Amino acid sequence: MIRNFVALMLCSLGVTAGAAEAKWYFDLPQAQAIAKKQNKLVLINFTGSDWCGWCMKLKKEVFLTPEFTDYARKNLVLVEIDQPRWKPLSQEQLNINSQIQEKYRAEGFPTLVGLSRTGQEVWRLGGYAALPVPDWLKMFDGLKTPSTMKSAPIGTLPQAAGQAQN
Repeated sequence: MIRNFVALMLCSLGVTAGAAEAKWYFDLPQAQAIAKKQNKLVLINFTGSDWCGWCMKLKKEVFLTPEFTDYARKNLVLVEIDQPRWKPLSQEQLNINSQIQEKYRAEGFPTLVGLSRTGQEVWRLGGYAALPVPDWLKMFDGLKTPSTMKSAPIGTLPQAAGQAQN
């Protein structure tokens, strides 16, 4: 009986660990170093995590899905640059986030910016796009090919209903 309980607990821990969120970094230089070492793209999410409705929708409908989490673990280094209204962040972190936001011209939320492993901007989306997760993953796969990254027009994403910007 105890063995069955322990086995059940171990199985549930495995399921919980598999469903955990993808790792998000808050330090862009650290994330870029990891991306370069692991030969991955950097995906920067400029967000107002505790007040921006479109940001929360993107997180819920894309970033928290098992499909995105699995894909991100293998292919992306994720960075969150947050400008919250109520969530406590140090003034130093808010200043750093503002500088990064200015550098990448992220004028609205959400803004997503893709960087090659060498730090070159290869893609951006200002606003929310109502796309199924598989379409997001196909788009990210297209950015991984060096020839695609060189010729990929910045700011392209298939038009989708519900695209908006806060």
